[in-house]
Amino acid sequence: MIEPHAPAPPGSPPSWGDACGPSDACDACDACDACDACGPSEAGGPGGPEATARLPVRPAVGRFLVLAGVFVCAACGLVYELELVALASYLIGDSVTQASVVLSVMVFAMGLGSLAAKRLRGLAAAGFGALEAVLALVGGSSAMVLYAVFAWTGGWGGLWADGPRVLLVAFSLAIGVLIGAEVPLLMELIQRVRRQDPGGAVADLFAADYVGALVGGLAFPFVLLPFLGQLTGALLTGTVNAVVGAALVLGLFRRDLTRRARWLLLAANVVVLALLATATVLADDFERAARQAVYGQDVRVAVRTDVQEVVLTGDTDGRPLDLFLDGRLRVRGSDERRYHEALVHPAMSGPHARVLVLGGGDGLAVREVLRHPGVRRVDVVELDPQLARLARHDPGLSALNEHAYGDARVHTGTGDAFRRLRSTPSGTYDVVISDLPDPAVTASTKLYSQEFYGLLRRVLAPDGRLVVHAGPVSAHPRAFWTVDATLRAAGLPTVAYRVGARDPGSGPDAASEPGPTPGPDRTGAAPRAPRGWGFLLAARTPPVLRLDPAAPRPHTLTPDSLTRDARDAARTRMPGLPPSTLVHPRY
Repeated sequence: MIEPHAPAPPGSPPSWGDACGPSDACDACDACDACDACGPSEAGGPGGPEATARLPVRPAVGRFLVLAGVFVCAACGLVYELELVALASYLIGDSVTQASVVLSVMVFAMGLGSLAAKRLRGLAAAGFGALEAVLALVGGSSAMVLYAVFAWTGGWGGLWADGPRVLLVAFSLAIGVLIGAEVPLLMELIQRVRRQDPGGAVADLFAADYVGALVGGLAFPFVLLPFLGQLTGALLTGTVNAVVGAALVLGLFRRDLTRRARWLLLAANVVVLALLATATVLADDFERAARQAVYGQDVRVAVRTDVQEVVLTGDTDGRPLDLFLDGRLRVRGSDERRYHEALVHPAMSGPHARVLVLGGGDGLAVREVLRHPGVRRVDVVELDPQLARLARHDPGLSALNEHAYGDARVHTGTGDAFRRLRSTPSGTYDVVISDLPDPAVTASTKLYSQEFYGLLRRVLAPDGRLVVHAGPVSAHPRAFWTVDATLRAAGLPTVAYRVGARDPGSGPDAASEPGPTPGPDRTGAAPRAPRGWGFLLAARTPPVLRLDPAAPRPHTLTPDSLTRDARDAARTRMPGLPPSTLVHPRY
């Protein structure tokens, strides 16, 4: 039998929690809606923001449900953050910069949201419900909106060239403000369930928040991204966010809302869920249309591997094959031979029985290596095994690399090049070919460090040679010559040379001025910026830049042109640059 509360002493002010509020021992108010004095009104009635809410469940259960809502909302919030970072790194590049922008802007905005939420404390239930509906819509649709702006406006130049960057900051601000406003409102709601000391309430709230963030942080790379992709994953997260927010308010705190407020909140969530569901159904069609806007109409292969997005275009109706990795053009079939011959042939002038190719999963560098007589073994270390598999089996790409992976001398290994080199015996290779992305790409920075080149020096034979693709000399001279300084700091003297990429519509020796090109890189360069590639040939002793007279003659390279290429690169030298290391990257 539940004992009634003791009457208050004469003349003492009434205490809502003791007089008629629910406690662990008394749920009498759950059966009564007639007493306005015992429930907080959204207009700030006698209960006020400090009063305990009238719940349809016992306070212990209500407190658990609020903490569960905190857990889910925190997980959704972190997914939104990671989704913005990942998409920005893919669309804009330089993951360190994009992560810094997103996280710093979002943390700042969370502070603004917390301050703004102070005005909603008296309307905590209604405010939190509306907040979650807006956050679900904004966060859930952010990936699709960013990708749409990137795909359909990225090539216009001018203001729209920075559209993805502007939207990235805008979404970071908006989502940060909404996430920051959650905590004060949830603190108010958990205190309305059952009053407790502020320190204990804060500890409980943040414990649920941090555990939810852990789950969201792990779910994004291991569940959402590989199984659903960025677009569907963000939309599903928004759906969960809306459902949990609406269920918490309309199920647990419905008595804090007027009838009209309940119907408005329900209608708003129905609209949000309908929009997110529609976008989810159309996500595949949207992605195909956006991909065509980015890469052109002749997308032939588009796969998302565990490492990157791989897209092949062309190779039909006489169009050359192009290979895009994570949205960036890596191989242009019309002039890839100029790049790969310049990369491989100067390094093969000398002993070359044992060759190591770092990167180069497309098989095109291997093709050039195999043209040289005397090659006994070629080891390829590629981070993405599915790219190497595609280069072996895709008709267009395997024809372009002349079925290099079918040669018995070629051995493919997958994994991190840094780890592979640490377990390779000293003096193993006569030639090492570093066919990696530009050093300015953050994911590749450690493979352009002094420590990495120290490992390469160790695995080279005493008279071995190393060639490094170091990015475009003209467009990024500081990065190029920093690679040079880093190689020298690792004890590898160098000689630099560069090769221009020819315009697909001109003759073979035309100047390398870019025409309109599909793909994400079309947004970043100036209209008349020169295109081309820079290389560094290195060895334990000062190397000599030449071609092997015993090898078949390259299609695009001659001894005279190689001499000119070295002279052109030397004119751009920037002396005195410090080397790049693992703990102090300088690209």
